[in-house]
Amino acid sequence: MRLQAEDPQAPTLALVAAVALHEAVSPHAPAALIKWPNDLLVGGAKLAGILLERQSEAVIIGFGVNLARRPENLDRPAASLEGRVAPDFLLERLAAAFAAWLGRWRGEGLAPVRAAWLAAAHPIGTALASGDVTGIFDGLDETGALRLRLADGGLRVIHAGDIFLL
Repeated sequence: MRLQAEDPQAPTLALVAAVALHEAVSPHAPAALIKWPNDLLVGGAKLAGILLERQSEAVIIGFGVNLARRPENLDRPAASLEGRVAPDFLLERLAAAFAAWLGRWRGEGLAPVRAAWLAAAHPIGTALASGDVTGIFDGLDETGALRLRLADGGLRVIHAGDIFLL
């Protein structure tokens, strides 16, 4: 997609993509939750992931969903939608959901996307790790960054990096 001058900050597209994918997948995997910033998990197992790459004024968004089977021999558990949805049908739902959320992001800003993301994510209070830091999920800040409450009561704001549920 091409960025426009009046768009919100480009990194927040990760949240847009996650909300759209969750909307498309959740009828077929009602237990799916978003893990910051844009993975979908079912029972702690990864069902889908999203990669975003910026090229000048364009952002390329790739969605990877385990549709046919659950990958084996990975460093983490994986889930699949095997037999629950036809790929073409899911693609159509995803395209429509992404277009709708992109329109809201452009027209209303990050706030409605952030609210939808929080409603579909692992709950506040979930134990998380980022690198060598562990803490409790304390929501997202106004920019979409992850808020991690540390054991000493301090707050770490994470703008990028790998997050793991504990």
